[in-house]
Amino acid sequence: MEENKLLERITINPKIFGGKPIIRGRRLAVEHILGMLAAGDTFNTILEGYSWLEYADIQACLIYAHKLVAHERIEPLTMKTAV
Repeated sequence: MEENKLLERITINPKIFGGKPIIRGRRLAVEHILGMLAAGDTFNTILEGYSWLEYADIQACLIYAHKLVAHERIEPLTMKTAV
């Protein structure tokens, strides 16, 4: 599925979680799925926990995160050198 089509699965509703990105208007935040993946959960484990969730929803979360990080500005650490 095309990235833009997948990203349509990520929505924002000011009435749900204070406007955080959620999956298909439901009460499941993108950050929750990303946290589960970061903790080592597999796609299958996540899908088993949420019967309505689809593989493409998890893909959409990863694409969303990638897009955010790609535009993030990184300030390099400045280190003093001995003279």
